[in-house]
Amino acid sequence: MEAHVFAAFLGYCLLVTLKSRLAAYAPGLTPKAVLEKLAKIQRIDVWFPTTDNRHLVMPRYTEPEPDQVILLHTLKLSLPPQTPPKD
Repeated sequence: MEAHVFAAFLGYCLLVTLKSRLAAYAPGLTPKAVLEKLAKIQRIDVWFPTTDNRHLVMPRYTEPEPDQVILLHTLKLSLPPQTPPKD
């Protein structure tokens, strides 16, 4: 139960932080609208088999659409750098 309350509290903190950022940089937007727009960006793992029967895993996120790029820039946010492949 404590973990559930903690997770709910963290979600609330993130929502309040997003709301204050929107008030400062994009007052016409709601947190729900921003989350719906940015939810289309996904992170995927691309697996490549190697000749020695191992797999090369490349975690990647999808390329943001132009309106998502504008939204990220407006909110002064950026996506994390693409990580290097791992065995």
